[in-house]
Amino acid sequence: MLFHPLDVLIIVAFILSIWAQFRVKGTFNKWSEVTVQSGMTGYEAARRMLDSNGLYDVPVEPIPGALTDHYDPIARAVRLSEPVYYESTISAVSVACHEVGHAIQHKVNYPMLVARHRMFPVVNFASGIAPLLLIAGFLFQWTGLLGLGIIFFSAAVAFQLVTLPVEFNASNRARDLMVAEGFITNDEERGVAKVLNAAALTYVAAALISLLSLIKYIMIFTNRD
Repeated sequence: MLFHPLDVLIIVAFILSIWAQFRVKGTFNKWSEVTVQSGMTGYEAARRMLDSNGLYDVPVEPIPGALTDHYDPIARAVRLSEPVYYESTISAVSVACHEVGHAIQHKVNYPMLVARHRMFPVVNFASGIAPLLLIAGFLFQWTGLLGLGIIFFSAAVAFQLVTLPVEFNASNRARDLMVAEGFITNDEERGVAKVLNAAALTYVAAALISLLSLIKYIMIFTNRD
């Protein structure tokens, strides 16, 4: 059985996604063993970076789990996993400052973050119903359902694509401020880059899988091989 070239690309992207997940965990664990020279914990780095950008009212809160770190735009809070919150490592400080990068984006109304926030309610609904419409369209050969499923799925893909510049921009902000504020030395910047780049790769892989899948659905819909 011969695979269509697009199917091969989707399989490659899927393998890349799995590899990226392993890489981000491996990279995080590796640099979690390297103590940052400033001695700052993830919490201290996040708090100082928030304060230096006038975000005194944004709390930094510990949450259970590993790699569960995120910025909550609704509560306007930076939430860090316990290893990141309490430890003084390259990984902890890198992840903490990355999440603060999102808080800074929120403050300055970074356009792509604003777009992502506005898209979220629609995408939250679309991503739930799109698979049902696509499956029903394929099973019952209903072109209308398939087309509607593609439209909803397109919204989810657009959201993932918009997420990419948001994540990269947050990492760039974090790296620049970490050096400027003296949280890390120039020698430690390489470790920070590895941690943040590994995390970014997971978003790239996920977006690539979704984009290729969308192209495949459109090709099926238009009966183009």
